[in-house]
Amino acid sequence: MNKDQLEGKWDEFTAKVKQEWGDLTDDEVRQTEGNLEELQAKIQQKYGETRDVVAEKVNNIIERMKQ
Repeated sequence: MNKDQLEGKWDEFTAKVKQEWGDLTDDEVRQTEGNLEELQAKIQQKYGETRDVVAEKVNNIIERMKQ
């Protein structure tokens, strides 16, 4: 899924992200304004997970959305 496709499915994507990281608020997601890197950084800050772990989980969400 390329960047344009992800932007088109941003709402679906962020819903799945919020399922994975349940304490992430709508406001926190909205603050990232569709920027995947900012969203990953926000998750890292809030949950203390490494960049690699967050990236792997996000990539898994994206892969599941392709199916």
